[in-house]
Amino acid sequence: MAGDIADLRSDTLTRPTPAMRRAMAEAEVGDDAYGEDPTVKALEEAYAERVGKQAALFVPSGTMANQLALRVLASAGTTVIAGRGSHVAAFEAAAAGTNTPAQLFTIDDTAGTVDPAEVAWLVEAAEHHWARPSLVCVENTHMLAGGAPWPLDRLRSLAAIGLPVHADGARLFNAVVATGTSASAYAEPCTTVWTALTKGLCAPIGSVLAGPADVIDEARTERQRMGGQLRQAGVLAAAGLVALDHMVDRLADDHARAALLAEAVAERWPDAGLDPATVRTNMVIFAHPEPGALIDHLAAHGVLAGTVAPRTMRLVTHHDVDDAHVERARRALASAP
Repeated sequence: MAGDIADLRSDTLTRPTPAMRRAMAEAEVGDDAYGEDPTVKALEEAYAERVGKQAALFVPSGTMANQLALRVLASAGTTVIAGRGSHVAAFEAAAAGTNTPAQLFTIDDTAGTVDPAEVAWLVEAAEHHWARPSLVCVENTHMLAGGAPWPLDRLRSLAAIGLPVHADGARLFNAVVATGTSASAYAEPCTTVWTALTKGLCAPIGSVLAGPADVIDEARTERQRMGGQLRQAGVLAAAGLVALDHMVDRLADDHARAALLAEAVAERWPDAGLDPATVRTNMVIFAHPEPGALIDHLAAHGVLAGTVAPRTMRLVTHHDVDDAHVERARRALASAP
């Protein structure tokens, strides 16, 4: 655990478990650029099987996974439909502008999903001189919407429109644990999907992108062009295998602790717009008029927090946050001015 400090800034702050460190030290490795790292291969195969796809690719980061999907699935002179608050549109330093010849077209995703009817309208609008969409991106769970998981029927309705769907599944397994929907069921309507091994699952680095074999082959080439070529990466992939095998089910603990934090926030600021019943995973996001002052107050009480938008606070539970940390945070929230 993280000692006396309750670090709620992000679930990327998790540190490798002892089992991961042992696996990393003992990992069999080879040159992945030659396709000769057996541990990387094992991780890619394990993830592809988990999400029901033909192939997968280990990449250094989730941002690279999103950008690779844009490069291989979006067409020049078309639009990519994405939620206005999604990671690919709002949180990747406008990387899409340099990595794809397509143009992002953002639509409302305040509740954590995009409306299939709006996407269908944009597809039809191409017959009336609007730019033609070639891809739609979804985020499951949706961070800015408070870690909201997608309803499976809505995702299927979106895919039924006929556009390829790319799923930013950075926290896909949080959605799986919260809803009981399998990872393969969530991935089935999507052409590509990726998951972060670092966010909550404790691996030190890496994400895995999965999809059809030909798409992943092209993504592997694009990974090289983007400077993501890997060599003896089995040392890192070993931690990812431990993450998939042992760290998914325990996400339920993070969800339960986030619910306790949400209750504390709602009690202290009933007008903050946070309904604790909507907090289903590990994200607690709420409005506050002076986030800087609140962050300073929490830090003075041994709690670290952050922001994700103007006047928008975020608290995130993860493996390195235990019950004592949550209780410390609840007391600090209750005493906030």
